[in-house]
Amino acid sequence: MTKKQRALEVIERLKKEYPDAGCTLDYDQAWKLLVSVRLAAQCTDARVNMVVPALFARYPDINAFAEADVADVEEMVRSCGFYHTKARDIGEMCKMLRDEYGGKVPDSIEELTRLPGVGRKTANLICGDIYGQPSYVCDTHCIRITNLLGLTTGKDPYKVEMQLREKIPPEKSTGFCHRMVLLGREFCIARRPRCSECPLAAYCPSAPKNN
Repeated sequence: MTKKQRALEVIERLKKEYPDAGCTLDYDQAWKLLVSVRLAAQCTDARVNMVVPALFARYPDINAFAEADVADVEEMVRSCGFYHTKARDIGEMCKMLRDEYGGKVPDSIEELTRLPGVGRKTANLICGDIYGQPSYVCDTHCIRITNLLGLTTGKDPYKVEMQLREKIPPEKSTGFCHRMVLLGREFCIARRPRCSECPLAAYCPSAPKNN
């Protein structure tokens, strides 16, 4: 079985396991997802979902964030960790969205990564979940699991993304990456994987094999 064939098998098995996979951050507007993803860096989506209702009630639009006192934002997002950097990035990001993009979130990786605090992982997520474009979100789950599956090598997110673009069909890319996250949380857990229960064990060269 070639790596591309294995990738297609993995895609179908994951789809059966997680048929309704999607972003686990709560949002109803593109800019809110952008803010939430910035807060989610080295923080759980569950924690971010607890923080943002009050945050968005206080700052209901891009302009409100652009004009906000950074110290006030820091206090509201403190529990998400790295709150100094995150609050600053969110403010600067919203200023740029307001001043250069007319309040609209860009729809390309090139434009999105111009925004403060936005890297390719976030840009891919926005392009996929908001604009329905092919997206390869290479977070820690995706990188670790695709390495274990033998679909990618290395830990550099950009290089892993380029490798996945060669093996995962564009129309299946967004769902595949969301399912990688769910698999990583439930079965392929770093340092304590549940290989014997994992739905991908049969396709994983790294899984222990019964003699």
